Amino acid sequence: MTRPFIRPELAARLRPWRELAAAALTLVAGGWLFSLGGLLFRPLGAGVMLAAALWALGAWRRRRFAAEIAAPGLVEIEEGAIRYFGARALGGEIALRDLDQIRLLRLDGQAHWRLRSRTGEALLIPVQAAGAASLADAFAALPGFDLGRAAAALAAGQAFQTVWERRP
Repeated sequence: MTRPFIRPELAARLRPWRELAAAALTLVAGGWLFSLGGLLFRPLGAGVMLAAALWALGAWRRRRFAAEIAAPGLVEIEEGAIRYFGARALGGEIALRDLDQIRLLRLDGQAHWRLRSRTGEALLIPVQAAGAASLADAFAALPGFDLGRAAAALAAGQAFQTVWERRP
């Protein structure tokens, strides 16, 4: 029997920080390129460091979306549509272009995204459903969506908060 390289408990605690660690390592690599000097390596290193810094900022904001899977159902984002397949409740689908409003609700102590379409249809998605972390990238594609505001709403314990609304 082989022993794992790292303890499973430690691996589970470090898993949410993977993307941020990769961005930090890329930032260090860009710094190394920049330190080589010259007309080629300085701009190249500066570009890599800038890209890594933007990546790290996005990773830091998306980290709050990554929650332990503790709710039933599965979230899938495909071809510009958000689909939720509920295990106990009804699921549904809303196209990103039809989204009108995103709210964060807390029902029975559990956080849920409430997505409303232009026609008034609503889709309730538990934050802890499998695949719900991918909603950060889908939401970021919406005009005027602030990922930092959504991350702050997740951290706050408010029962009801509007995170985004489409401007007319």
